Amino acid sequence: MSQRYQMTDIVDRVGGGDSFASAMIYGLNAYDDRQQGLEFAVAASCLKHSILGDFNRVSVGEVEKLLDGDASGRVQR
Repeated sequence: MSQRYQMTDIVDRVGGGDSFASAMIYGLNAYDDRQQGLEFAVAASCLKHSILGDFNRVSVGEVEKLLDGDASGRVQR
């Protein structure tokens, strides 16, 4: 189980699963705790829903910012 995010302004659902899978691979390699790896993947997939197109253009820092509690849903550029 992971944290649940409420998305109100979904731009594009395409690529959300790919984003989750790739972020899960990254998270499991980057964090010692498997739960933290899962949380990273869920947050990355959530942010992907705010981006048009198939490619998740968020940085690790932007995902970690969401993990740290910034649930504004806005990608900082």
